[in-house]
Amino acid sequence: MSSFDEQGRPQPPSNGDEVDTILGFLEFLRATFAWKCSGLDADGLRATVPPSDMTLGGMLKHLAYVEDWWFSQWLGGNDQAAQFDSVDWDVDPQWDWRSAKDDSPEQLLMLWQDSVSRSRSLVEEALKEGGLGTLAKRSDPSGLASSLRWILLHMIEEYARHNGHADLIRESVDGLTGE
Repeated sequence: MSSFDEQGRPQPPSNGDEVDTILGFLEFLRATFAWKCSGLDADGLRATVPPSDMTLGGMLKHLAYVEDWWFSQWLGGNDQAAQFDSVDWDVDPQWDWRSAKDDSPEQLLMLWQDSVSRSRSLVEEALKEGGLGTLAKRSDPSGLASSLRWILLHMIEEYARHNGHADLIRESVDGLTGE
């Protein structure tokens, strides 16, 4: 059973097994990201910290895409989710970041939450199939398939990096600070 901090984030177990610890840290980082995006209107989600044009709205859409990419497409071997399959990524590789300005806060949050929910289900299935060593159904051009362990640790890195960006942007919007 997890304990929660004052922001409602689940605390990773300090003495859990490998699966519980890895999932605990990923869930903590997802909750940190949700906290940094919470309660903002469209202007808040479009705010930047110059010279960067990165926004919290763009991060929501980007992380929704990254969740879909690694867990659904690679791990699960599924086609792209409907919201991403009509994008010509070769022509517009920054679509997720760029197009977020056209979406409402509710749309962006729902997109990200839906992607995270699908990811959790796919991880649960993979853990039942073969644990952290379960190989992704897709492989890179050399034929190498990543393990679920690698994908989860990569996602921890992805969220940790973007949570740092989110800290700076959120502080510039309304002064909210915290880890």
